[in-house]
Amino acid sequence: MKDLNAPIGMVFDEDGYVLIADSGLATGSPRVLRLIDNHLELIAENFNVPISGINYHNGIIYVSHRGFVTKIYKDGTRQNIIMGLPSNGDNYNSPVTFSPDNKLYFGQGTVTNSGVVGNDNKWITVSPLLCDYSGDYVMLNGQNFETDNLMTEALPDDIALTGAFSPYGIPNMPYEYRKKYIKASGSIIRSNLDGSALEQYAWGFRNPAFLKFDNQGQLYAVNNGYNAIGSRPIGNATDDFYYIIPDLWYGWPDYSGGEAVNSPRFTPVSGQQPTLLFKNQPNVPPLPFVTFPPNSNIRGFDFNYDEHFGAYGDVYVAEFGSTISTEFGGVISYTNAGHRISKIDVRSRTAATFAINKSGFPSSLSREGGFERPSQVLFGPDGVMYVVDSGLNVLNDPVSFIPNTGVIWRVFRSEL
Repeated sequence: MKDLNAPIGMVFDEDGYVLIADSGLATGSPRVLRLIDNHLELIAENFNVPISGINYHNGIIYVSHRGFVTKIYKDGTRQNIIMGLPSNGDNYNSPVTFSPDNKLYFGQGTVTNSGVVGNDNKWITVSPLLCDYSGDYVMLNGQNFETDNLMTEALPDDIALTGAFSPYGIPNMPYEYRKKYIKASGSIIRSNLDGSALEQYAWGFRNPAFLKFDNQGQLYAVNNGYNAIGSRPIGNATDDFYYIIPDLWYGWPDYSGGEAVNSPRFTPVSGQQPTLLFKNQPNVPPLPFVTFPPNSNIRGFDFNYDEHFGAYGDVYVAEFGSTISTEFGGVISYTNAGHRISKIDVRSRTAATFAINKSGFPSSLSREGGFERPSQVLFGPDGVMYVVDSGLNVLNDPVSFIPNTGVIWRVFRSEL
């Protein structure tokens, strides 16, 4: 299927029909569609931009869009079951997934890159009080970060001092506390299927963009790492694939892949070595199951349980590619991360490229067709791998897309 508008996810219903989530990042009009006989039928529209994904359970479609989880019933009626999520910053809430005991789980991304609101956050003037919320009771070291004040541009020498977990221009005092929020930045949250009994399952992720249970009932999640941007840039941070253990802190904003960010290897090109924001860490962060190179931007994944396709239980992951604007991040390398499908060998706990364009570059650079922005991998009831590709970006804007460039690919096992 081609000529789609920035699709972000898909799922099969019980009749084998494909349900597609149009993110709205190409048209500004997010929609949920059903593919029937190569024809797209509109199911629902009028969601917040963007839709981050969909899922299907017991005849009900679950739509995740900025700040909300919405149910769509077979008769077309809809119900917002989860609201008020802190998704108006840099990252938002992920698609939902379902546990074997019929609980609903989703990831909630952080408001900022690394815990500090800065001049990379273009939403400051619209939401000046927005900041990150802690998933536990923590004490802050009290660092403050200096920027030109975007709120008083008429005063060229005006400076803003901003502390961690504080709105723009509000400094920290040494040893300030932050209280625990259930809907915390960088958390995994679960609830009943109707959205009740909302509770935190784990936290300390920067952007847990996709979650899924394997056939043994174990939860896994991807986590997109820090970028070298903003008031507290962190360089060389990996993207990580985690085996999730409940009630633990996974390291954000002070660790990456299980290592403290004040390690010299996280020093960005600017040369300012990061310092730790928390006075005391809640626990030793777990190590990732597998790490991916910086700027991979790993997204939707699925487990293979068809031995004719490949090794049983291996994980196939969509690598979306960097979303850093070159205005902040400098030159982005396309040679070792993103714009591909990778495979995780669950026995050796290693990742390798499974499918990539012949040139090694996204289709917008090679002009030879193929993958551009893979956002989800899914094995269908027919045993075929499906890859959702969001399509071509607007030039110099990695989060806006050109209409009618999205694709859903089918990947078959070669018999050669």
